[in-house]
Amino acid sequence: MTPQAKLIFIASLSLGTTITITSNHWITAWAGLEINTLAILPLISKSHHPRAIEAATKYFLVQATASALVLFSGTTNAWYTGQWDITQLTHPMSCLILTSAIAMKLGLAPFHFWFPEVLQGTSLVTSLLLSTVMKFPPITLLYLTSHSLNPILLTTMAVLSTAIGGWMGLNQTQIRKIMAFSSISHLGWMSIIIVYNPKLTLLNFYLYTMMTAATFLTLNFMKVLKLSTLMTAWAKAPSLSAMLMLTMLSLAGLPPLTGFLPKWLIIQELTKQDMVPAAMALSLLSLLGLFFYLRLAYCATITLPPHTTNHMKQWHINKPVPASIATLTVMSTLLLPISPMILTAV
Repeated sequence: MTPQAKLIFIASLSLGTTITITSNHWITAWAGLEINTLAILPLISKSHHPRAIEAATKYFLVQATASALVLFSGTTNAWYTGQWDITQLTHPMSCLILTSAIAMKLGLAPFHFWFPEVLQGTSLVTSLLLSTVMKFPPITLLYLTSHSLNPILLTTMAVLSTAIGGWMGLNQTQIRKIMAFSSISHLGWMSIIIVYNPKLTLLNFYLYTMMTAATFLTLNFMKVLKLSTLMTAWAKAPSLSAMLMLTMLSLAGLPPLTGFLPKWLIIQELTKQDMVPAAMALSLLSLLGLFFYLRLAYCATITLPPHTTNHMKQWHINKPVPASIATLTVMSTLLLPISPMILTAV
């Protein structure tokens, strides 16, 4: 892909995201979502591999269906209430349809089936865009309509997403699929609190985006796609592998690291809302995710392959680590001490 074409697609992604997050009309929000979908499709299928074409086809079908449901939800609400304003979504059927459409766009269970397959069929950088940038407009729509959504439906989908994200990621060996199920699990934490404290959902999304970007950029720098390759990464970049381990543990939500902050605040808010069973369920189900994060950390730092691997060994070249990876990794592990300042900013 030429640099000019890549620049056009990245600019279109930025334009679509900006249109959706700044709009107050359902038609303009839908138009921004469509621009986003059309801009990311060439980036998914740029390798011309059959898996990439399959991933682009699946992504297009799911996103087109979800966008149609978003438009149908806005139209139904306008039919009954005469309002096209996003914040005036009051009709119960429209709220139900919108929740299903946004869940399909985000990859929330039970509409998660497409996300791991799409991530597996594309590159690490495009997977990073799909896991972070492409989720920002749907999260924004949920934020704007949070006062109208059904809390029981969102709680059910959140617990289901955390369970499936943890359970399905246990026996995976492809790192992109593991990160996909990790994203599904994190989305469960975000969606359960959107009705009660929407700003906490945005804080969780920002921190998740930062940690996921650090992980994907590190993996892309080390050219790692599966666990067997990750086992040989220590010999090539020991310091980067150690920081990757800390970033993985931060994604898991272990206490001294940044990833503990959103889970701590969400559990605290759920207990304030008398939702102790839901908080206990999420906490216990997050242990499933902790298992495969620990396995990734173990492979990155401790384990050497017990047998001759069937991939080519890469030369140990001392390339300088990009400043973006270093900055994101440090922020992904060391932001917890300044959490009071983060909370006052939110």
